[in-house]
Amino acid sequence: MDIRGWQALGVVAVLAAAAVPARADGDPTPPPKANPDYVAGVEAVKAGDWQRAIRHLDKVVARDDRNADAYNFLGYSHRRLGAYQTALAEYTKALAIDPKHRGAHEYIGETYLALGNLAKAREHLRQLDALCWLGCPEYDDLKQAVESYARKSKS
Repeated sequence: MDIRGWQALGVVAVLAAAAVPARADGDPTPPPKANPDYVAGVEAVKAGDWQRAIRHLDKVVARDDRNADAYNFLGYSHRRLGAYQTALAEYTKALAIDPKHRGAHEYIGETYLALGNLAKAREHLRQLDALCWLGCPEYDDLKQAVESYARKSKS
């Protein structure tokens, strides 16, 4: 791999480490008066404590199986632990509840890239493009990840 490939790989690693999953509206903070387990789960995600996040968020979806944001955070936590198939299942649930969930589209796309499925990642990039006609960070982040992956795979 040449220096550009290593640089691109470094950029993707930095972006992945710095990313904090977002709710459907793009805001990574819990809404006011949120379920205490939801608040604790989001705080655990922000702290990088994936197991604790999963414990709390599992309680949330057990009580409210229509919470797309909780499924998105669950998917993110499982992905960070390397449980890609579980992450895909959680993101799929989030998108079944809210097909316009920008965060879930971004993160499922990134999960597909981790699994080597560029075509599926591009599908979600196209969906974000349609959702974010004035632009949005989720589209920008996934686009950068897709482009970096495509460049890396060519070298």
